[in-house]
Amino acid sequence: MLDLKRLQRNLGYEFRDETLLVQSLTHRSAGARNNERLEFLGDAILGFEIAENLCREHPNASEGELSRARAQLVKRETLAGVARRLKLGDYLILGTGELRSGGQTRDSILSDAVEAIIAAVFMDADMESARALVRRILREEIAEISPEAQPKDSKTRLQEYLQAQGKSLPVYQVISVEGSAHEQQFVVECRASNLGITEQGEGASRRKAEQQAAYKVLAKIGVSDS
Repeated sequence: MLDLKRLQRNLGYEFRDETLLVQSLTHRSAGARNNERLEFLGDAILGFEIAENLCREHPNASEGELSRARAQLVKRETLAGVARRLKLGDYLILGTGELRSGGQTRDSILSDAVEAIIAAVFMDADMESARALVRRILREEIAEISPEAQPKDSKTRLQEYLQAQGKSLPVYQVISVEGSAHEQQFVVECRASNLGITEQGEGASRRKAEQQAAYKVLAKIGVSDS
């Protein structure tokens, strides 16, 4: 039996309808009533709250700096870290296969649960309660972020370099996707035609594979990525 009271104390929010909390913790491998739709909604609420917070707290930051800071705060690894701090792995409801494969420790499942809980709070109460939850559970990460200090990612660096040289932008193409739905491995090609360079990157998501491919192109032309 899950000790949902302890989890709610950790969240700083008490649900009126605990079935929403249970649903937010339920992975699709465990049944039809799962957290996928809540995760979709929670992602939007999280992004809005983080964007508003960054704009308010860093009035002198540029749009690009704010975008990179937001990406850092809402990325899978950051949310998975929050989930581990809340010990969400102890509460996840997973199908037998996911349990056997260690799904309760997987970043993707943990981060999705965080977003689903945010949406569950919204459904149980209102937007302000959901936004307040975001501020509480990401308090440390929000306090430590500095938009001005966020480095540009490889894709941005490559795009800016090519634009400055008056060259066409790189083209990214997925070459292959392997593995199960929850452990996919992407291979992406980055083609910088004007430079005569094509490189491939690999990653657990298309974005990560694209970033690695862009990094390799930058390395080949001798442009620092940091």
